[in-house]
Amino acid sequence: MIFIGTLEGFGKYVSMIGSLFAKPEKFSMYWRETMRQMYDIGVGSFWIIAIVGTFIGAVTAVQFSNKLLTFGFIPMWWMGSMTRDSMILELAPTISALLLAGKVGSNIATELGTMRITEQIDAMDIMGVNTRAFLLGPKILGGLMIVPSLIIMAMLLGTIGGAIAGELGGYYSWEEYKYGLQDDFQPKYVRLMFIKSIVFPFLITSIACFKGFYVKGGALQLGKASTDAVVYSSIAVVVANFVIAFLFL
Repeated sequence: MIFIGTLEGFGKYVSMIGSLFAKPEKFSMYWRETMRQMYDIGVGSFWIIAIVGTFIGAVTAVQFSNKLLTFGFIPMWWMGSMTRDSMILELAPTISALLLAGKVGSNIATELGTMRITEQIDAMDIMGVNTRAFLLGPKILGGLMIVPSLIIMAMLLGTIGGAIAGELGGYYSWEEYKYGLQDDFQPKYVRLMFIKSIVFPFLITSIACFKGFYVKGGALQLGKASTDAVVYSSIAVVVANFVIAFLFL
């Protein structure tokens, strides 16, 4: 029964994604909603991504620096390339996505779930509105358009945080760190980060939309749907992170 239920849920998820490609009844209305979602996701998540990204880069630099100092013979300018690659490959896209899964995913699921249990979605269906395309499409598209810029910001601030931490701790100078940043730069790592910055927000927003749109019951079920959206999207991000790294590295 669990297996059948899983297949049924996956079928509904695929059907929901397919329905998003319907032609908009009024393009300007969809565009305004997409812009609103971009603003809510981007501005609403700016400070948490900025703060976490900066300190993740700083603590990475401190921990690696202490490890390198125990060897004694390794040049400290390596910290520039180590922090850079860590932020690009893993820390910026993955940590940012997990933060967004908790913040954005729960918000989307709660918003749609509230509309469902208060019968607002049913009323829109009766009016002839393609509710899945109008309510879900802008949220997914908005996430796809704005999240990559948040991940780039996290990567840049994390790299700056590593430089500041090294200077404050006396581990290395800015010139050493800058030399490490320029050493053995791999453009494919940036391409990999951009792939993750598209796949991760799609998983987060689509799973949250699915859980909120199809919720049944009352406040208890709404809370469970919001929790499930965070849990399942976080698991999906971690699994997708492994698959992408396995295929492209």
